[in-house]
Amino acid sequence: MGSDKKRKRPQGADPSPAKKSETGESSVTANKRLKSEASAAASKPEPAKPSTLRASKDEETSFPRGGGSVLTPLEFKQISNDAAKDVLFETENAKAKSTKKPMREELKKDKKSKKEESKKGDKKGIKAEGLSYKRLLPGTIVLGCISQINQSDLALSLPNNLTGFVPLTSISELLNKKFEALIRESEDDKDEDIEEKIETAKSESSEDDVDLKSMFQIGQYLRAYVVSSSEPANSKYSFGSKRIKKRIELSLDPAMTNTGLTPTELVVGCTIQASVTSVEDHGLVMNLGIGNDLKGFLSSKELGKDRSVTDATEGQVLLCTIIGLSSNGKIVKLSGDLEQKPSKKGKYSGGKAAWWLNSAPTVNAFLPGTGVEVLITDIAKGGKAVGIAGKVMGLVDATIDFFHASGWGEKDLESKFKIGDKIKARVIATHSEPRKLGLSILPHVLSFSRPIENEPTIILPTATILNSAKVIYTLPKTGLFLDVGVPGVPGFVHISRVSSDSKIETLYNDSGLYQAGSVHTARVIGYNSMDGLYIVSMEQKVLDQPFLRVEDIKIGEVVKGTIDRVLDSGCLIVNLAEGVTGMVDELHLSDIKLKHPERKFREGVEVKARVLSIDPSKRKVKLSLKKAIVNSDAPVISSYEDTTSGTRSVGTLVKILPNGAVVKFFSDVCGFLPVSEMSEAYIQDPRDHFTAGQSVNVHVLSVDPTNQKLRVSCKDPNLFGETHKVALAKLPPGGVVSGTVVEKSAEDLIVEISGLGAEGIRGVLGIGQLTDGSREKSLGVFKKLRAGQKLDDLLVLEKHEERRSITLSMKPSLVKAAKDGSMINRFEDVGEGETVKGWVRSTTLHSVFVGFAGGVVGVVYKRDLPADVQSLPNFGYAKNQSITGRVVYIDPSERRFRLSLNSEKSGEGKVPAVANTASDSERLTINPVDARFKLIDDYTPGKLTKAKVVSVQGTQLNVKLADNVQGRIDVSLVFETWDAIKDKKSPLASFKKGSILDVKVIGIRDARNHRFLAITHRKSNTKTPIFELSARPSHVKEEGIEGCITKLEDITPNSTWVAFLNNISEECAWANIMPDIRGRIRILDLSEDVTQLKTLQKSFPIGCALRCQVLRVNLEHNKLDLSARNASGSALTFGKLTKGMVVPGRVTKVTDRQVLVQISESVSGPVSLTDLADDFSQAKTSKYSKNEVIRVCIIDIDSPNKRVTLSTRPSRVMSSDLPVKDPEIQTIANLKAGDIRRGFVKQVSPKGLFVSMGGNVTAWTKISDLSDRFLKEWEGLFTVDQLVKGKIMAVDSTLGHIQMSLRESDISGKERPKPVDYSSLKEGQIVRGKVKNIAEYGVFISVDGSQNISGLCHKSQIADNVIEDVGKLYAIGDPVKAKIISINLEKKRVSFGLKASYFKDEGSEDESEGDGEGEGGVGLSTVKDFESDANEESNEGEEEEEESNVEMIDAPAGEGLSTGGFDWSASVLDKRGPDTGSERDSNSEEEKHKKKKRKKAQIKEDLTGNLATREPQSVADFERLLLGDPNDSKLWIMYMSFQLRLSEVEKSREIAERAIKTIALREEKEKQNVWIAMLNMESMYGTDETLEEVFKRACQYNEAQDIHEKLASIHIQTGKTEKADDLFKVMIKKFSQDPKIWVNYADFLLSSEQNRDAARALLQRAMQALPQDQHKDLISKFAKLEFRSGDPERGRTLFENLLATFKKRSDLYNMFLDMEIKYGSEEDDGKEGVRALFKRALAEKPSTRQAKALFKKWLEFEKSKGDEKSTEIVTRKAKEYVEAKKGE
Repeated sequence: MGSDKKRKRPQGADPSPAKKSETGESSVTANKRLKSEASAAASKPEPAKPSTLRASKDEETSFPRGGGSVLTPLEFKQISNDAAKDVLFETENAKAKSTKKPMREELKKDKKSKKEESKKGDKKGIKAEGLSYKRLLPGTIVLGCISQINQSDLALSLPNNLTGFVPLTSISELLNKKFEALIRESEDDKDEDIEEKIETAKSESSEDDVDLKSMFQIGQYLRAYVVSSSEPANSKYSFGSKRIKKRIELSLDPAMTNTGLTPTELVVGCTIQASVTSVEDHGLVMNLGIGNDLKGFLSSKELGKDRSVTDATEGQVLLCTIIGLSSNGKIVKLSGDLEQKPSKKGKYSGGKAAWWLNSAPTVNAFLPGTGVEVLITDIAKGGKAVGIAGKVMGLVDATIDFFHASGWGEKDLESKFKIGDKIKARVIATHSEPRKLGLSILPHVLSFSRPIENEPTIILPTATILNSAKVIYTLPKTGLFLDVGVPGVPGFVHISRVSSDSKIETLYNDSGLYQAGSVHTARVIGYNSMDGLYIVSMEQKVLDQPFLRVEDIKIGEVVKGTIDRVLDSGCLIVNLAEGVTGMVDELHLSDIKLKHPERKFREGVEVKARVLSIDPSKRKVKLSLKKAIVNSDAPVISSYEDTTSGTRSVGTLVKILPNGAVVKFFSDVCGFLPVSEMSEAYIQDPRDHFTAGQSVNVHVLSVDPTNQKLRVSCKDPNLFGETHKVALAKLPPGGVVSGTVVEKSAEDLIVEISGLGAEGIRGVLGIGQLTDGSREKSLGVFKKLRAGQKLDDLLVLEKHEERRSITLSMKPSLVKAAKDGSMINRFEDVGEGETVKGWVRSTTLHSVFVGFAGGVVGVVYKRDLPADVQSLPNFGYAKNQSITGRVVYIDPSERRFRLSLNSEKSGEGKVPAVANTASDSERLTINPVDARFKLIDDYTPGKLTKAKVVSVQGTQLNVKLADNVQGRIDVSLVFETWDAIKDKKSPLASFKKGSILDVKVIGIRDARNHRFLAITHRKSNTKTPIFELSARPSHVKEEGIEGCITKLEDITPNSTWVAFLNNISEECAWANIMPDIRGRIRILDLSEDVTQLKTLQKSFPIGCALRCQVLRVNLEHNKLDLSARNASGSALTFGKLTKGMVVPGRVTKVTDRQVLVQISESVSGPVSLTDLADDFSQAKTSKYSKNEVIRVCIIDIDSPNKRVTLSTRPSRVMSSDLPVKDPEIQTIANLKAGDIRRGFVKQVSPKGLFVSMGGNVTAWTKISDLSDRFLKEWEGLFTVDQLVKGKIMAVDSTLGHIQMSLRESDISGKERPKPVDYSSLKEGQIVRGKVKNIAEYGVFISVDGSQNISGLCHKSQIADNVIEDVGKLYAIGDPVKAKIISINLEKKRVSFGLKASYFKDEGSEDESEGDGEGEGGVGLSTVKDFESDANEESNEGEEEEEESNVEMIDAPAGEGLSTGGFDWSASVLDKRGPDTGSERDSNSEEEKHKKKKRKKAQIKEDLTGNLATREPQSVADFERLLLGDPNDSKLWIMYMSFQLRLSEVEKSREIAERAIKTIALREEKEKQNVWIAMLNMESMYGTDETLEEVFKRACQYNEAQDIHEKLASIHIQTGKTEKADDLFKVMIKKFSQDPKIWVNYADFLLSSEQNRDAARALLQRAMQALPQDQHKDLISKFAKLEFRSGDPERGRTLFENLLATFKKRSDLYNMFLDMEIKYGSEEDDGKEGVRALFKRALAEKPSTRQAKALFKKWLEFEKSKGDEKSTEIVTRKAKEYVEAKKGE
């Protein structure tokens, strides 16, 4: 062991000059470790908060003196000893005698006994025990190997067949910060719309997602810290379970796994665990968890096998070896190349673990994972602890258990090893009490590799059955080692898993059933990579077990299990096998919905279930108990790919929709069940016939595996066979058939059609299709029709062969038309000018749709309706009304036709080529511009003509070809080239009204929807068509349509076109290349000039010309993306970006911390606060709004992650000459020590303040550098994004660290006051300081304004009286005034005193200094003033001494209000007698007068220390106690009572309101106690109005029923029976479903004799309000009330009625007997009645257990109320009963 002379002796070192041996030093270290572990165990650290230990560590180093701790070794030992004791059980005498001298003597005794015990231990020898749950205490550090990587945790194989789990939150501190950031982002994105989320997702890298599989590898070795090892899994439900599974919670955080290591103990060869803090080009910067200044660096060359820098992730944890230190000692060089390869000679080579630690500064360096040399001192031969014991470096005890000594080999341990040999081993565990190391010499542990080359779990998977496993070694008390057929990897059977028939105590290697060489059948149940063993079981129940893991279960398999528990939600947890459970959802409990599933399913009941789905990653199995599913033989539908049409299966309805239902099968495969396929009968609303959770038999109609869609049907396919399909196919729409009514519903008839050659084909005949008359007439006919009635002349309107549905009609007009052959059955039957008959299908605001047979539909526009109906609602037509119309227009291409209901006009129906609806006289042109065109029909596509400009619009020229022929010329068809456009903003401005233009007809424009119709569309659906014309010079040269029309297919990406702006939306603009080709231009792609983008309407008016480049063409969706920027910016991609480029951007998201700006379709980036402005005071994100266009500068480009950083600083985007108040900081090189800079607070942490300076540069400000003055609660003074100013104190470019100070003295340059040092302190000097730490033996005080000078004030020096609990008197951070008792300059030790007597001579100086409250200290309200008169001092001293000797006991509650178990009136205080302290705090007029009159110097005596030995007596006392425990409702209620005794009702109310606001939200019970106390107070001292107000508020913040019950109790206790009665009446209305309310009301009424009749009437009301299953309990409770407060005879009647209804209910007999024994057995008649009742109960033939209980109760009754004879009779009857049972 290295010398420790250079290290300074810590302050807490033993003052004796004797030199300590190395053993002594190690014991001190062990005590330190023990202290940390004891504190960790006491605080029960959670996995999510590993920072607790670090906090304590930081506290120790906040005021270092000599580099060591402030506690002496004896004090450390005292803490560790006292941690296991409960101070509540110490005797009063022991407390009184706890002075300094006895403590020292006791410590000496403890030390002596410890030495004796250690000597005894040396004689006995060290047991080579392995790890177990009992030995794996919190704080133990172990070496583990990753065996499984889950989504939310890691599974680590630990030594001795143990497995631990590492939650996500216990991996590293940096990873926790990532989680917090992700949670904050998810909360911020709740209100964000979908488009914004998509854009944000594109701009942000996906590497923020935490993927454990990318950070860790199976088989990776790691060091782990045991957080807990005794909490049962699912502890919430485990209290009723017989078998409790333990779960080992681990942490990988370096701050915990490197516990005990200090910078001086980091030597080459030592293993250390580190987490990645940043990924650099040449390696990784690592966090070691040892101090803030110490960092590690892992070079890319030292990463190890299969690792690279690019794969590393921040927060990732690695086990490394130290290979060197930097010159300044602040950087530790690491290597992650641990794996070694053993040579044939047994030596290991390769990897940096080739170093074996031969020497170390302290034993703390021997942490798990470290290779050591061990000297063998003993080899254990027998018992459980078989193994090797030895010493490391001759000092540290070490053991190698049998498993890690490879004791099962061919040679035994004695032949392989000899005492005195030195062997190489690796530390796998550390034990603190006693200090001992657990080692391993297994080859794969020594080499950090696998036992064999191939993965053992692949060779023999879990659940493999071994038919001939041979025993190779027997460990008598532990288990068997088997040869499983895998060389180098044996199997191990624990002694508890050898046989399930009987318990085996001992195994023998040379005899017995399980001797070496015997062969058995076994099953692999796991594999432990640390032990290098297969875990095997030979139990028959395991061999017979169908599966061991979730992976072994097959979907659709029928399994048996036992109900483990019933959850509150109604779900069941079913135990399928050991370690395998499944969940049954509420929908799958039964074929029918159960109101009370807990009554049917009880724990321990066996059930048969079917597996619905499994999720091995989450270990979830979903089951179903539905008989329809469990007993079904139908095929299992578990995937879309394997399902075919026609497959029949059972599914569960999970959602009912208006148009159908969603059916769920196995593996969450869902199908859609249309309403038409739900039943053979017509279903209007599925919700009337089906419910969620219902099981249905369906068959698959169609399946689409690609889109994962399934369509199913409930109809029986066998009822509709091939014959039916053929018959249905032959049935023509429009045909007339006959049928029989087979079913009648509210709105329609189901008719079975006859004469089709197949039975069972049915159709639907609605009410509206019965007659041509009104609905009333149809209803009259509908009422007369009956089931079985035959109907003739039924018209087939529609049929759907796929759905097997037929719609029928009996309308005479339609039937007649069908018979005449004039009925339309298909579109081809429609003829223009024909009169047709149909019915109204629906109406809209502008048209009526008319239905015909075969699903043909025609439309009647409003103008074609009679004028007298056009203004009526729905034009006066009803659905299904018969209608006759005339076909006036047919569109064959669209398969549409138009009807008219007006009277026929001459020529109507004869439709020419173009003007479809015009007559011959209307075909002529009137005053044509081109005289050649006499008819409208002459204007055909390709013709050249002339047009006259009527008006000039922004996007088109409106022209006329004749007075009655109009046309338009789109702006895109005017100009030939870009240069031909003179005015780009208004291209058509050069055209004047009245101008004559040469044009060519290219098509027709649809005037109704403003749609350009193709040239093939020769017909117009308007009376007067509008022609689409072209005026391009190239088009008007010659006739013909070729070359005039550009199609979307002709447009290619990157081609340039002239486009004309059509409209502008919020995010993009639309421009036309052709009348029918429109492209989208993103706002940012309109121009590179931000000024233009900010004034879009002005810069880009509608119709303006744009030269655009085509970005993308999507022919499938007819989409075209354009860009109007110049060639360099037309497609701004990530590869074209350069630093310093100024580009326009659009704001997509604004947060408090940054502005997200999109600069192109694929590139966006953030603008942080430091890049918003040159003056940080003006940097506000609120100045920007979404979709605003701004100018940004690219200041950083992260090519690998495709990220850009932007800036809106005026000096960047406008002119570099502009003044810059806050210079831009992009790298750490921009800063140097001494600079005064401003920044924004990035994070407020317990370590200090992190300030963002710009870019990725962050400065750290220590807490001590936040201000020149002390800030007690400094966290509240700083918020994230707050602007701060400070001075750069230090810059470390290598590590990227910047230290900053916010002290005003540093910023202004003024000198700080010279700190106090040891030389300036003197004995007797009065100093001020703060409480640094609190221990049971005293407090540690740090001196204000000193160089971290601190010392101890022993508890004997705290007060003149005896102090038992220092923690109640002081809190950490409290300012104090102390007197220096002694000072040792050599050892730099200071002892303080806080006794009030030390400060009596301070006089007026002290008074002037203590007038106001100090920073966080005790104000004058907490101290007691008294005159300096000697008599008064002596009197008060006597009173104090008497009070301090009074033992504190809990006084019984007095006459005050008692609610919720709290005596809030504080009668305890009244029984203490008069209190002088409270009189002084009352500030009476007499005392004020005294103070004014007497000008003598007064002395302040601090009485806060006496709070530990007396009740609070003043406002200050209460305030002091509440600071320590603000969530204690009892203390708040006592405070309220204290004010009420002073008649301060208002102050008491204020205190109550403070309590409600102060008590934490999670402390619901404590809050409720205060509300109840307020109700008590208002009932006693307030008015009805104040009580009602408090009551209403209490109901809002608490459970309303609880508050109602409490107020009723208060009314009853205070005698306000009328108010109580009124409140109960309200309660039975509001909470009528709770039987307790009815019973309490009845109890209240029966207690007052005048209301007994009302109480009995209450039973009937309660039975009407409550469900029937609660009646039995309700009646029995009312019967009990009658026995207790009412008429026992009525109680008997109620019980007799219950027994008549519920026979053989032993619980009712027991209640009846109890009541009779208690209230009806005083007289002889009553005794006989009880005996008769016992006989009746036994005559009901109860079970043996129930009969035993009845005889026992009867015997007790006879012993207490009867005589010897009756007792003998009962005994005899009991014996007879037993004999009779034996005979059966």
